[in-house]
Amino acid sequence: MNHLAPIALFVYNRPQHTRRTLAFLKKNLLADESRLFIFSDAAANEKDEDNVNETRELIQNLDGFKSIRITERKVNLGLAANIIDGVSELVKSYGKVIVLEDDLLTSPNTLKYFNRALRKYQDEERVMQIGGYMFPLKQPKALPETFFFRATTSWGWATWERAWNHFEPDIEVLYRQFDKKKINSFTIDGTMNYWKQFMDYRNGKNDSWSIRWYASLFLNNGLVLHPHESLVENIGHDGTGVHSIIEDTYQVSISKKIIQDFPDTIEENPEALNAIKHFFKHRKGNLWKRTKKFVVNKWYQYFAQHD
Repeated sequence: MNHLAPIALFVYNRPQHTRRTLAFLKKNLLADESRLFIFSDAAANEKDEDNVNETRELIQNLDGFKSIRITERKVNLGLAANIIDGVSELVKSYGKVIVLEDDLLTSPNTLKYFNRALRKYQDEERVMQIGGYMFPLKQPKALPETFFFRATTSWGWATWERAWNHFEPDIEVLYRQFDKKKINSFTIDGTMNYWKQFMDYRNGKNDSWSIRWYASLFLNNGLVLHPHESLVENIGHDGTGVHSIIEDTYQVSISKKIIQDFPDTIEENPEALNAIKHFFKHRKGNLWKRTKKFVVNKWYQYFAQHD
């Protein structure tokens, strides 16, 4: 397969997660033909230094790809700046990129899916991202094998330079373009907390690149291709990540099948929209489940702070 997209892998201070991510990635059918670019962020504090150094030692002894280039940041950029800089660099050089983080496991066919979709939709201006993760929907097989949906996902994705050029990092520029109607559509009719994430970034409560990317795509009438069953699993919801809590709401089993069908009509799939909306509405579970999750995370945060 010619002209494969480069893979950007962003790592920080979780060597055990990184080891698993790389082990699964190496098993992909196109791994040995793909260029891998690893961006290792520097430690933000002394507490993280040992794990950052262990992660960097791990990635130095790596094979299984066409080529490997490692960028070790000299200062801590944070996840958002690290990803924005790395993606911007690679799309400028290669015109496209596949993006992974250090807590994502892939199917043996994930790279094939990304590269096929990147080729098929490379000239379709409205298609702005290829997503690899899909929520644990109730009846995924009732949906097409792949479909278009308005929202992005950040757990394994791909894009082109033409789409990334629309990325607007300035939250105020984005904010001025929203009205009540757009906010309702942005939040999937109020079923998902995307606007809260957006406003939390605006108010300095998070450092999310992904909510700004989704907003940029949304305001440009963009669409994202998704598989009906996830080709990526996030193993980072164990409380070890900088931005993660202990969470099983989005737990999935990786589909290992080869994706064959891609839509020719560039429009949001109404059945998929309804299925995802149903998941969003019911994702928090009953009162017992929500209370248990709250207590577990408060307990974890307390002991993490007093470790």
